[in-house]
Amino acid sequence: MNSVRDILQSKGNEVWSIDPDSLIFDALKLMADKNIGALVVFDKGSVVGIFSERDYARKVFLQGKSSKETAVREAMTENVLFVRPSQTIEDCMALMSAKHVRHLPVMENDRLMGVISIGDVVKAVIAEKELIIEQLTNYITGNR
Repeated sequence: MNSVRDILQSKGNEVWSIDPDSLIFDALKLMADKNIGALVVFDKGSVVGIFSERDYARKVFLQGKSSKETAVREAMTENVLFVRPSQTIEDCMALMSAKHVRHLPVMENDRLMGVISIGDVVKAVIAEKELIIEQLTNYITGNR
């Protein structure tokens, strides 16, 4: 597993989204129900942002705003970073680390293909390393 496409094939490409005019409370409820850390924000069929737990903490809670009175558009991150299915896991790790993001929507031909998280990337790296270790062990011990 060394590409974004591989991660999506493994985890699936289900994407949870919300409208920018929805309340933060509804976004948080959906995120809790689905056990996810971010939602893609869609407006008229286009990605206009991403709303994460970090956005809530920094732009709502710490600002003393009410989640039942604040719209998602007021707290979402508008400059969404994307990756393509053909990009490598290493590309994603570098981007996530450099830009301090934990979720990356995956786009291909202006179509949202899925979302990958830092957890997905770490799992893929671990799986790849475990496979290499197993292959080297088999080579050394002669168990081909």
